[in-house]
Amino acid sequence: MANYYRNAFYSPTTTDSIEVYVCPSNSRAIVQNIQIANETGSKILKVSITDSSTSTDVQIAYASITGPTTCNLANGPIILEESDSLNIETSNVSYISAVVSILEMNRNDQNG
Repeated sequence: MANYYRNAFYSPTTTDSIEVYVCPSNSRAIVQNIQIANETGSKILKVSITDSSTSTDVQIAYASITGPTTCNLANGPIILEESDSLNIETSNVSYISAVVSILEMNRNDQNG
């Protein structure tokens, strides 16, 4: 089993939920950090996971933030199973971005 550190970036162009990261079908992943940067204004952020085995969306974080500010929306490790996805939604797309830090454990020992 090979371990890979990944970053997934969020720079929205819509207020709809955006799929930021999808765990590969041959891997499991641990989300270690969801670092949000809000340069200005007030925004509401929602983070959810889509459980691929049940096609269910589960909201895991909610924050109302006013900029300038930086915050972490992962208050502990978040485990993603095969084909699960991490999604972020914002109430306003201007001057907001995020990086998600992920440890991916691949069963095939191939850099995927």
